[in-house]
Amino acid sequence: MGVSPLHLAVVGTGDHDTPAAVLDSAELVGRAVGEARAVLVCGGRGGVMEAACRGACAVGGLTVGILPGADPSEANSYVEVVVPTGLGDARNALVVGAGDAVVAVAGGYGTLSEIALALGMGKPVVGIGTWGLARPDGTDDGIERIDDPARAVARALQLASARRRRR
Repeated sequence: MGVSPLHLAVVGTGDHDTPAAVLDSAELVGRAVGEARAVLVCGGRGGVMEAACRGACAVGGLTVGILPGADPSEANSYVEVVVPTGLGDARNALVVGAGDAVVAVAGGYGTLSEIALALGMGKPVVGIGTWGLARPDGTDDGIERIDDPARAVARALQLASARRRRR
């Protein structure tokens, strides 16, 4: 049995009114994940998640959508492996838990929760125009900020690979 490919969790808003520039970045993130032959894991719905899945699918990448609801038809049309959970927003822990690293693209409060969960799990987080966090003592928040989607994915894969080697 071979080594499993790296899994990148791509998180961001599912809003239908997401700005075009954010969706473009998400699609480029997905494309880079697919080109690297990593598995793209996301929440499986619209907005950033759909754009990222579209990008990955365009280059033959594998997409996994971990849905908040129990209905598999909630998945966007670019999700290849649909995981309906019925867990609502609690599924955010499953999304980031399935990734070796996380790429956060912009995002709302759900994205913020995913970033916090990932950091709490010790998973690397690379952010593109996303939340900034400050610890009460003012120390670094642990999010690496890289605005270029391809570079962000390359860094996330590098961090994920290093993390895997340490386990």
